[in-house]
Amino acid sequence: MFLENPVDPASRRGWIEVITGSMFSGKTEELIRRLKRARIANQRVEIFKPMLDVRYSENEVVSHDSNAIRSTPVAGSGNILLLTGGVEVVGIDEAQFFDRGLADVCNQLANSGIRVIVAGLDMDFKGKPFGPMPDIMAMAEYITKVHAVCVRCGNLAQYSHRKSHDDQVLLLGEKELYEPLCRRCYNELREETEEKNT
Repeated sequence: MFLENPVDPASRRGWIEVITGSMFSGKTEELIRRLKRARIANQRVEIFKPMLDVRYSENEVVSHDSNAIRSTPVAGSGNILLLTGGVEVVGIDEAQFFDRGLADVCNQLANSGIRVIVAGLDMDFKGKPFGPMPDIMAMAEYITKVHAVCVRCGNLAQYSHRKSHDDQVLLLGEKELYEPLCRRCYNELREETEEKNT
C-alpha cells in the first residue's frame, strides 16, 4: 500500500510516483484513489490523459470498474506544462500513449514542487518496455507495480496478451482484445503462435 508523504506547503517539494503493471491490474483505480485523496486534502489537482484514449469517455479518466474522475485530454506532453499553473498535484493516465517528452515534463513538474502521479503500462503486448514509461520509472521516487490475475491459471499476471494478430503497437481495446497472463502462460501462448506461423 502506498502512503502519501506529508504535505508541507512551505517547502513545496515535488516528486514523481508511478503506478504500473499489465492491463486489468487496477492502475487507473489506484490513480483515481490517490487523486481523490489529494482533493480531500484541499490540494489543487489537475488530471491529464492522451487525447486518443476515448474508450470510456472523452473528458474523464475511467477505470475498468467504472470509477471516474474529470480530466483534460491533451494531444502531447508539452501541453501539460501549459495547463499546470497553480497546481499542487498532477495526475497522468495512460502514460504509455504519450510521446517520449513526457519524462522531461514529469521531471520539470516535480522540480517545480508538484507531486506527479503517473499511471501506465510498463510493457506492450510483445512484452517490451512501452513508450516513455521506462524513462519515467527511472526518474521516479516511488513505483508501485500492480498485478492482474492470469485468466488461464490464476497466478499473478504481469503481461497484457493481445488476442488478435494485429501487429501495431498502439491498438486501443479492452477484454475483447486483451487478457492478462502470468509469465508462464504468456510464454506458452507466444511459443504456440510462433509454431503455427512456421
